[in-house]
Amino acid sequence: MCRHIAYLGKSVSLADLLIAPAFGLFRQSWAPRQQQYGTINADGFGVGWYAGDDEVPARYRRAVPIWADRSFADVARVSRSRCILAAVRSATETMAPDESAAAPFSSGPWLFSHNGRVNGWPGSVEHLAASLPASRLLEMEAPVDSALLWALVLDLLERGEEPGNALGQAAADASAAAGGRYNFLLTDGHQIAATACGDTLFWRAGPDGVAVASEPLDDGPGWHSVPANTILTAAGGEVALRPLPAPRKDSA
Repeated sequence: MCRHIAYLGKSVSLADLLIAPAFGLFRQSWAPRQQQYGTINADGFGVGWYAGDDEVPARYRRAVPIWADRSFADVARVSRSRCILAAVRSATETMAPDESAAAPFSSGPWLFSHNGRVNGWPGSVEHLAASLPASRLLEMEAPVDSALLWALVLDLLERGEEPGNALGQAAADASAAAGGRYNFLLTDGHQIAATACGDTLFWRAGPDGVAVASEPLDDGPGWHSVPANTILTAAGGEVALRPLPAPRKDSA
């Protein structure tokens, strides 16, 4: 369910990253090649990017399939960025259908996406939600599992956790509590952090930048599969992998 991508490097247009590749996110919305759960991603989409020196990202989110939004092709053609995070959505049954539930979610400089699901939502993670300040829950953009997971990650970030650790701990805690799938993407415009926890994730680095995606955008060389239960971090052209941490004792 869902496909997503994050890019960091030389400035590119949204169209060149998302639409032009032979098997890019645009095509993955109706014909993903490696999606293990669901067959089509037609329940909305979203793109976040950083314009110029602005540290706060812009977002474009819709509740319609990406191919059905006739305006997006024009927006994508003329919008360029050094860092982009985008997702196409396959909504879990009973989850909110409107654009507020479409990734990326944001706060300040951060963009976040979740590819996966929380099993037994919402009862299975009530105790994780109860561990958060009430104000954090009231700020959730939508009553969906991805928004709660973002609240957990954001709480860890604001407690001083490094981005990869924040994603990894949230994924480990949620997995221990409920099972499910927790492939996350996170960026602040200067670095990418990601988790592979229950679904496919790939990365490719080159002289122009680094891409981290649910599946390769083309059949060219250089794509690497991220092992299961792994945290990926990318900054300054370097990519590093490490295992997910153990869940905290009070998460299960």
